[in-house]
Amino acid sequence: MKTFRFSAALLCALALAGCDGRKNGLDLPQHDTGLFSLSDVAQMISELPLQSEHLDEVYDAVSASSGHGYDEEYLLNDLFTAPGAGVGDDGKPTKAGGYKTPLRDLFTDYLAQKYGTKAGAADVERYINALSTSDMQIYWPYSENWDGREFPIVTFDPGYGAESNYGYLIRLGADGAHVVDSVLVNEQVAQERPVWVINRNDDAGFTPLELFASETKAGKKDEGKKEEEKEYIFSIQSFKMLRNYDSWFGGASEFFIKTGAVDGFKATKDEDLKNYSPSLTDLMLVVRRHQLKKKIPFDAVLLTNFTDQMEKIAFMVVEDDGGTTTNWKCSAVVKYNSKSYGFELDIPYKDKDDIVWRGQLTRNFFQEILEKGGGTLTGRFGDVEITFGLQ
Repeated sequence: MKTFRFSAALLCALALAGCDGRKNGLDLPQHDTGLFSLSDVAQMISELPLQSEHLDEVYDAVSASSGHGYDEEYLLNDLFTAPGAGVGDDGKPTKAGGYKTPLRDLFTDYLAQKYGTKAGAADVERYINALSTSDMQIYWPYSENWDGREFPIVTFDPGYGAESNYGYLIRLGADGAHVVDSVLVNEQVAQERPVWVINRNDDAGFTPLELFASETKAGKKDEGKKEEEKEYIFSIQSFKMLRNYDSWFGGASEFFIKTGAVDGFKATKDEDLKNYSPSLTDLMLVVRRHQLKKKIPFDAVLLTNFTDQMEKIAFMVVEDDGGTTTNWKCSAVVKYNSKSYGFELDIPYKDKDDIVWRGQLTRNFFQEILEKGGGTLTGRFGDVEITFGLQ
């Protein structure tokens, strides 16, 4: 049995804040035009007879996603097709044995009871398909703080950059019955107790650094090369985000780090130019909310052969916000026989992305560590700090 409680103060605050666009006559985000909106799914989950097993299932999934370099997220598609699987598991949950009564069974029973008698089994299946094929997900910020017992507050992303919203606090009463209280939720609440946010996935289609890090590592420098060639492996050693770029309801910040250069350039005459063309390295890095202002170590190779003749490297960092693809027209500059030559580049990004920094990394920027024969160098680029390595 469920008991729902709504305080007068909460209802007044919601009326003033206008957290739910539908309740206040605002235009809804374009996403909320299907059978279910984000707020519908949040309310639906609050009405399910959740048990500890279901909390474990969500925790397993968000932990798996996080381990693969994604945000702490559980796609509804995985919830219905592969319970407990995280983004990056390719639909194969890592927990052996599965779950006795997975969340998808609760959804199925709920929809059958609510709509089955009026619409029939066919429409119930249609509702299930609408959920499983949507881009909606359960996002659990600060999931690493969970004590393994406490039931969550369920809320949803209200959009419009809001930092607070109403949510459903789920708990067990003294008689074991589910009690649901309506409460206000902000990021501080999410830091102190479990909060499930129903929002939309925007990173599952990309491959973060963790999933292909082993492929990008070039290994040790070739010891057979002559020392006078002065070739280095150019990499990023660490990354620090100095501010969050999105509302906490939207989740982590997804950064794309783009480098354009003529890797391995070594020329002595004009005719050599035809042997070279610029290349683009494009890496994705997800920085979760709890990682704000923390140095994140990793080893991402940008160039395998950084040479003396590379004068300027095009470098860009954006935080993903989607939109239409556009290009940054720039150049990678090389130098030979005291002459400079620029290779033109078009580096793609989305027109709604936050441009954290874009420009050229000059040879002078690296001069200090070049004189030492390699090492690391840290610089600030907009609101991020990056440590580069030349090895």
